[in-house]
Amino acid sequence: MAQGNRRAQYLVTCAVCLASVSAGVSLSWTTPVLPKLSDDETSIHVSKGQISWIAALNSPGFMAGSLAASFVSDHFGRRVAILSSALPAVLGTILVLIFSNVWLLYVMRVLSGMGNGMVVTVSTIYLAEISDKDIRGALTVSSRFMFNLGNFLVIAVGPFVSFNTLNYMLLALPTVYFISCWFIPETPYHSLKDGKVEQARKNLKRLKNYSSEKELDEELTLIRHDVRSETLRSGSLKELLTGKQYRRAVVICAGIKITQSLSGFLVIQQYLGLIIKDSKMQIDVSTALIIFGAVRFISAVMSSMLSDRVGRRPLLVYSYIGTGLCLGIVGAYFFCFEILLVSEEKIAPYGIIAFIGIVLSIIFSTLGFSSLIYILPAELFPLNVKSVAMTSTNIFGSIASFAVVKVYQQVKDWVGLFGVFIFFASMALAGGAFSYLFVAETKGKSLREILVMMKGPNYVEITKNVNKATGENDTDVTGKATELK
Repeated sequence: MAQGNRRAQYLVTCAVCLASVSAGVSLSWTTPVLPKLSDDETSIHVSKGQISWIAALNSPGFMAGSLAASFVSDHFGRRVAILSSALPAVLGTILVLIFSNVWLLYVMRVLSGMGNGMVVTVSTIYLAEISDKDIRGALTVSSRFMFNLGNFLVIAVGPFVSFNTLNYMLLALPTVYFISCWFIPETPYHSLKDGKVEQARKNLKRLKNYSSEKELDEELTLIRHDVRSETLRSGSLKELLTGKQYRRAVVICAGIKITQSLSGFLVIQQYLGLIIKDSKMQIDVSTALIIFGAVRFISAVMSSMLSDRVGRRPLLVYSYIGTGLCLGIVGAYFFCFEILLVSEEKIAPYGIIAFIGIVLSIIFSTLGFSSLIYILPAELFPLNVKSVAMTSTNIFGSIASFAVVKVYQQVKDWVGLFGVFIFFASMALAGGAFSYLFVAETKGKSLREILVMMKGPNYVEITKNVNKATGENDTDVTGKATELK
């Protein structure tokens, strides 16, 4: 198929990415808002303890949204799940606009988290299932860099507008992506899973513009064989956790998710304004937030370009190591300030070094693990457990993120920012070692070839079906799947 015939895939990706922009705005809403709440710039008065809840409650909502996305996407389709994600986001924002109090801020954060969880869970699956293998990484990661565009928008605009204006922005974005995604097709994989062969054929033709009916029928036959083979077994959580054939993928995704959470990525994102204030850096908070958002977005764009060229595994290893070293530099700054008790007058000129360390850590993490963690589950798990695997991965990560964000304030008061950043640096370096030892490379492989590489539940069945559809023998198929390193 000619690359020029991929226009439909790019257009559909753009529509889905609008949902990611909305989710990014929602998640980073706290970055400009927490300083406003802390300085009593709004009509809602909050304590430090309440601020920590506002920052953390997105994670429980994210867990609920991931569960809802798994159910809706499996029973009603990926498209319906994407559309449904707009509802909790809109409802939460309307409540805060009408009734301004701290308890409704809690409700808003939970509902926003639900919308985010649904978007993140299902958009990655959707894009992985509609895209060609040689652009799958770029299209899937594009949802992530558009998520970071949403981060940048709210960080760049938030400090300069009122609290209510920012909330109207939260209300508009879900409405826009709901309208845009109304016109996207269901994925062929899900249509075939439901036995809707004609719908799958129609959507394949719409997405990929085949040069001949024969070419379309060949790919449809191949996908039908894969769907049948992958759905021979149940897709329950018990199947995912007890099936030996999924163990390697579970370990990979859980390891990346926990090290991502414990390396402090979300803490830095949500508390950056307060961290800059506490560190006595000689830099304006609004300027720092804009720089942070801009470099994160640019890094996410670069990640989408690199994932299909460099490969997932090298990006993970280098990004973890780079993040760990940069956070170590930030920790050294706070060691001088908090442990050696260097005076504020002497340490302040060097605050720019700590800020550069934070910015570089964001560049490294966004280039690698913070973007790729959303690709790997969609690639490593077969269709029968893909939704439950994505949901479980997101819930696991949300629990870790909730714990880290919620206790950050207390831990910071106990061990200082020095102890916090040294811990984050250690966890990032541990993530690099884990990625080097355990992560599989999926660059340039079809979902079928990845399943063969991971020795999925229906390995023999898949190769037999592939032989009928393509004329390959078992050696040909397995030869495409390189061993894990």
